[in-house]
Amino acid sequence: MLGSYRAELLKLRKRSAVWVLFGAGLVLSLIFGYLLPYLGYLTGDDNPQTNGIPRSEVLRGVLPERVLDNTIGGFPVFAGALALVLGAIVVGGEYTWGTLKTILTQRPGRGTLLAGQLLGLLTMLAVWVLGIFAACALCSIAIAAGEGAPMNWPGPMAVLEGLAGGWLVLTLWCLAGAALAVAFRNVALPIGLGVVWILGIEALLAGVVSSLLPDLEFLSDAMPGANAGALVFSVTGMNPADAPPGVRDAVSGDRALLTMLGYAVVFVVLAVVTTRRRDVS
Repeated sequence: MLGSYRAELLKLRKRSAVWVLFGAGLVLSLIFGYLLPYLGYLTGDDNPQTNGIPRSEVLRGVLPERVLDNTIGGFPVFAGALALVLGAIVVGGEYTWGTLKTILTQRPGRGTLLAGQLLGLLTMLAVWVLGIFAACALCSIAIAAGEGAPMNWPGPMAVLEGLAGGWLVLTLWCLAGAALAVAFRNVALPIGLGVVWILGIEALLAGVVSSLLPDLEFLSDAMPGANAGALVFSVTGMNPADAPPGVRDAVSGDRALLTMLGYAVVFVVLAVVTTRRRDVS
């Protein structure tokens, strides 16, 4: 498995799609976490989005003390969708290119190959999280220095907990994309279904349940997206009024963590069983 893991890391490093997706997630985090809020701070009362909000509170949202909020706040929805696409193209690409049969004729078995792919993906997601955090931290430092504001950082354990929670959110969606890719043996359909689920179906379900069917709230709270948002809400401790789309206290942090781990295990088991039992062509 170590050989498959190393080979997968080599492919991921050299694959342009991996870095394009990372760049998209980074740009989205900086735009929604720093650029738009800071422009709102500069324009002040002329900006209807910040009307009635003290300028000091707007500025506070882009200072180092809120760096975790801006780093992982978009992970449950926007970055999560990109992670799902990553899992789908990495695992499903072997089917669409017809390279899976060639790989399996060499030495690694199906389970070993899949394990190497998944471990490579989890490693790359860790790089994504650290890269986005570093970029957000630099933006926070630049804004604080330019405005003469204090640089109060979260504690080391809070940073570690927040980054681990963000990594787990991306891991959940990436494993979902990989499981769909194995099930459908291609790239396009898993991406379409997964992105529609993240960006549309879960939000629609939560809206319908909250407004029309409150007795089914337990169903929407059991969805992966709701638990991903609850975990981010828990590890950041952000204000509900300032929470980005998909981040809310639907369930407790402990429940969200256990639910997400359960989903991750299910996705891995489905991918392994399907890979072992189905034809690869």
